[in-house]
Amino acid sequence: MKYKVTTLTPLLVGDGRELAPIDYMVWKDQVNVLDQNRIFKLLSRGPRLEGYLTQLRKATKLDFASWGGFAQNFSQRRIPFESPESTTIWNAAPSESLFIPTFASSYRGAYLPGSALKGALRTGLLFSRWNAGTIDKIANAIEGERVPRRLAESAEASSGASQVKLMGISDSEPVAAASFRIFLTRVSSLDNRQPGKPQLTWKVAGRGSVPPQRISDATASFAEMAPQDVTFTGDLRERKFLEQSELTRLLGWRSTPDLKTFIEASNSYAAAQLEIQARYAEWSSLPALQATVQRLQHELKSLQEKPLSCLLCLGRGAGFVSKSAFLDADLASFRKLLRATPAYGSAIREGAIFPKTRRLAFTGNQPSAFPGWVRFEIES
Repeated sequence: MKYKVTTLTPLLVGDGRELAPIDYMVWKDQVNVLDQNRIFKLLSRGPRLEGYLTQLRKATKLDFASWGGFAQNFSQRRIPFESPESTTIWNAAPSESLFIPTFASSYRGAYLPGSALKGALRTGLLFSRWNAGTIDKIANAIEGERVPRRLAESAEASSGASQVKLMGISDSEPVAAASFRIFLTRVSSLDNRQPGKPQLTWKVAGRGSVPPQRISDATASFAEMAPQDVTFTGDLRERKFLEQSELTRLLGWRSTPDLKTFIEASNSYAAAQLEIQARYAEWSSLPALQATVQRLQHELKSLQEKPLSCLLCLGRGAGFVSKSAFLDADLASFRKLLRATPAYGSAIREGAIFPKTRRLAFTGNQPSAFPGWVRFEIES
């Protein structure tokens, strides 16, 4: 079987690599990734190599006046900004904000890792199985404010064997490098000091937040992302031999979900996520963001009427709402678990909205999308 993934909002699934400000130069509203091997080979023939190496060691970004010709003649890749206005914002941004995470790639080109898809499908399956009773049981098991390991295991299997093993999802075929854009992103937050009236703010790294009218002061970051309507394709196979009764008994599986079960669970999970994101978009009073959520909700309704098609949210910027298999953040026992988790403990306060921050992707210099939403279709 084949799968097809179509991006609905900007998507970044990375492999841990990023472009440092000395790896590229911005010229003509695009990021020009320098071919350093060619540059070193060229400069080694004359006296300028030492000056170039000195700037690489000391500078936060390359001096365009001195080395701008490299952006024109020695670029491995040229990745356009999503919007020309991003060039001005890039020029004004501090150097620590200019590290650009890149899409996963190999010698063949950029691709969508199959592990990202399997992870999203697994989270959807667990969402369909977890309930308030599950969370209460886990919360009661906390001893000394320490969260038990492998929280999801009891809802999925008793011997640590994930049920997504029933599927084999390959990495996608490479897509053209010209498909990608450099997107501007910023982190929004909700100030809920006035009960019942959350107010939108924008995060400034190390200095708190600023109101919407000062959005230009908020910390800007940039990422290589696949824009809307980019398609990834790959292979998917079912491992039917794992459905044998002896194997399921050894693996501790009470039942074996089929592809339809995974798809329906993922659609239910997407509906719950979009309900939360729609509430956030309403509180933020951002029209473009509200329109994006409504579009995704209409997309979900149409996919629910099709066989083996679902909505998934994955990748960088998708946030807590796409990573947690339980979404009722108002449940006392769930808050107890989050409070005991170092990454979230400081954000859990009485009466406070959780999570109150979102990383938003900008299009046309306007905050308009929650990153990472894709259409996932299985084709026979």
